[in-house]
Amino acid sequence: MHKPIPSQGRPANDIIQQLDSFKAEDPNYKDGKVWSLVYYLNEDHSQFLKDAYHSFACENGLNPTAFKSLKTFETEVISATASLLNGPEEVCGVITSGGTESCLMAVKTYRDMAKTNRGIKKPEMVIPESAHVAWFKASEYFGVKIRLVPLLDDLTPDLKKMEKLINRNTVMLLGSAPEYPHGTIDPIEAMGAMAQKHKIPLHVDACVGGFILPFFEMNGEDLPLWDYRVPGVTSISADIHKYGFAAKGASTITYRNLEYLKHQMFVHQDWPGGVFASSALLGTRPGGAYSAAWATLQYFGEDGYRRLAADTLEAINTMKRGVEQIPELAIMGNPQGPLFAYQSVDPEVNIYAVGDQMDKKGWQVNRNQKPAGLHAMVTAHHLNVVDQYLTDLKECVAIVKANPELAEQGGAATYGMMAHIPLRGLVKKKVLDIYASMYQAGGGQVNLAEEAQIDGEQAPQGILEKLLNWYIKRQSRKS
Repeated sequence: MHKPIPSQGRPANDIIQQLDSFKAEDPNYKDGKVWSLVYYLNEDHSQFLKDAYHSFACENGLNPTAFKSLKTFETEVISATASLLNGPEEVCGVITSGGTESCLMAVKTYRDMAKTNRGIKKPEMVIPESAHVAWFKASEYFGVKIRLVPLLDDLTPDLKKMEKLINRNTVMLLGSAPEYPHGTIDPIEAMGAMAQKHKIPLHVDACVGGFILPFFEMNGEDLPLWDYRVPGVTSISADIHKYGFAAKGASTITYRNLEYLKHQMFVHQDWPGGVFASSALLGTRPGGAYSAAWATLQYFGEDGYRRLAADTLEAINTMKRGVEQIPELAIMGNPQGPLFAYQSVDPEVNIYAVGDQMDKKGWQVNRNQKPAGLHAMVTAHHLNVVDQYLTDLKECVAIVKANPELAEQGGAATYGMMAHIPLRGLVKKKVLDIYASMYQAGGGQVNLAEEAQIDGEQAPQGILEKLLNWYIKRQSRKS
């Protein structure tokens, strides 16, 4: 049965108190033990974001001629972003709702541009295996086939194979700065030369790095070129709500000039409601996201962002040194951004079991696959906890090494099995069924950790556990 709205309204204070109570089951990111999803600094900054967002919470960016304030915010944010990315005067773009929308818009833009200018009817894009999952979503949404570039041992794309994948239907190439799984900055200069040679647009996904790599460089870090200084780069996505520390719902996509951006835009001239034009995916665009993004850039300024970058770099370098001092572990690839991953190099240490033990100590540790590893997206706030993280990590490695049976228990068993289940299409279908069931009518709270009985005791069973049970049953029926 559906839950209707209250028959009568309730006092505002009661509602606000109830809203706060809903946070009881959420991660406590303020303690620095969460390594993704949230970019938190302190309560003063959070309150500033709330005030800046609230100032324009009712305004709508759908029509840029109506709320001129929002268009001013957008223009100034894009101009500052273009300057940060070393763009020439012609660089232009829009604010989007997040990195996924920015990625989607790049694919839509280059698909439509290739159709208009080259008559391409079966578009393809060439992207590395390490590309963010948003690009696979864009492929599915917009019907652009992916040609996947394998990675070398150092986790950078195999450029020789990349060039061989280019054909007459290729509408764009992709590089990342950095890519999410391992923190590697792709060889953008080589990709740019390849893009120019074949006269194909090159997008740089800097959703993670766009608002911190420039400040790393200002602080003296030696980084490869990845922005508009590379001639072949035609567009860049960069999230302000990540390392720009704006309120959620603020990313940017910029293009080298307006001729690219025009292909992103939508116009319908025959709607009975009037001629309609839209610059990106959304219609209604929340004004608070615009005002908070603009305000945040003013709040920190270059000097503030350089301080945050310095703290972030100190934190991540401390973490990397600490991981390297644990003989059973090794850093994956050559991470140069604010995130990295590490793996086990000791057959007696299951890295997923290490993750399970870290979870028990209160850390929310993310898992990688292909190859198996643990992942951390590091912010300036984490500088307060890196020493404790490393102490706990060393202890957890020792626990797992001394208790090899942990590799066959809990999340370690699940993730280990999931990484090796064949017939990935069946895996996809089953995940879809399980995931969709959480949104069915009357489904209630979306909860990835429903209660399950294991050996007579209560234990969490999430999507992966359900999928593992399904696979085991399926294999039993086959045998």
